[in-house]
Amino acid sequence: MRTLLRSLALSALLAVPALAQEEAPKANLLAPNLGLMAWTLIIFVILAFVLTKFAFGPITKSVEARERALEDAITSAQRDREEAARLLAEHRAALDASRGEAQKLIADARVAAERVRAELVEQAHAEQASMLERARQEIESEKARAVADLRREAVDLAIAGAGKVIERNLDQASNRQLVESFLASVTPAAVTASR
Repeated sequence: MRTLLRSLALSALLAVPALAQEEAPKANLLAPNLGLMAWTLIIFVILAFVLTKFAFGPITKSVEARERALEDAITSAQRDREEAARLLAEHRAALDASRGEAQKLIADARVAAERVRAELVEQAHAEQASMLERARQEIESEKARAVADLRREAVDLAIAGAGKVIERNLDQASNRQLVESFLASVTPAAVTASR
């Protein structure tokens, strides 16, 4: 409502110089007209007062408020940018630390894998040596058993042959003891030398 009244008052003030010109006869446009100048000056002063009182204050306040809002937004944007840069630096540092930790874990895993591989190789060599030693012992025991069996067979054959030769059979236990003591006294080198 106030705006409508102001608009009507302003229109009326502006119309007054136009009415003043209608009454005057046609004048030269370049000739100064003191009445027109006075009314123009009065209207300008009134208009300047009205604009200063009602328009320039709110416009200036709104411009200042907008400037403050823009300054606050710029300050906030700078603060946010600095915070983002700080967070980015922290994330990069954390990422670098994670990469370093991952490289360390990989290196540790490689060392552990190499140690396990070395232990497995050493264990395999130890088992191989153990198996070879057991095989040697088994071969030696089988050899000793075969020699003992061969001696027993030889004793049996010698007793049987001697029994047939003498045609009399002595006591088995005493015969066996006699032949075993003879074979024990005979060394393999003496047998091969007698041949």
